[in-house]
Amino acid sequence: MKFNFIILVSLMAISCHTSGQKKDTTRGIKIKWTENLEGDFSFRKNWSYKEGIYKNSFGQISCDWDCPPEVDNMKDKNGKILKDSLQVFYKIIDTIHVPYSLKSENRMYEYSGTNFIEFKKTEKNTITGQSINNVSTHSSLNLNIDNDNCSVWVDFNSIRDLGEHIFPLDSGTIIIDKIVFNQGIIKAVFDFKFKNTLEPEEKLFWKGLIYSEIKNK
Repeated sequence: MKFNFIILVSLMAISCHTSGQKKDTTRGIKIKWTENLEGDFSFRKNWSYKEGIYKNSFGQISCDWDCPPEVDNMKDKNGKILKDSLQVFYKIIDTIHVPYSLKSENRMYEYSGTNFIEFKKTEKNTITGQSINNVSTHSSLNLNIDNDNCSVWVDFNSIRDLGEHIFPLDSGTIIIDKIVFNQGIIKAVFDFKFKNTLEPEEKLFWKGLIYSEIKNK
């Protein structure tokens, strides 16, 4: 009986610790709503191709990373797309222009920059957002908008030996344009500080501007 009691107490302790840890990593702040939010949002006029899509030395839009294997046979040894394969190649490779949706600066691990953040509306009518990682960026900003509340954290998935970590929000603000939001777009200014669970003495922050369409899942 004593042994069973010890197990029960231990399980309760683990449960409480896990629940508290989860709550801590998804700490929320109140959204400050405004109309006609000011700021330099001209970055949204810039664009780039999707990750791995680029213009080669022959002036062709090509793919050089994480490409479908069938396109390799459509290039010569110098990387030039064969003339008789061009039409099929561009049916496989997405060469759409992707507008920038994020302009920011931060102090994060394994981060070389990103210009993109995506937002999706869930079935529960909440809105989730995540900045897009790339081959050299492995820290992503995450937001969960639920009415007037916004939960914020950073996911860090190291490609070195640091493992996976969540950096919970310590403090911060986010201001969202209500008029544009009602049109299905997140237009926001944010300034966040995060708890560093790897090196507590090193400060982590992320601040900037967002202009991103809300998509349906």
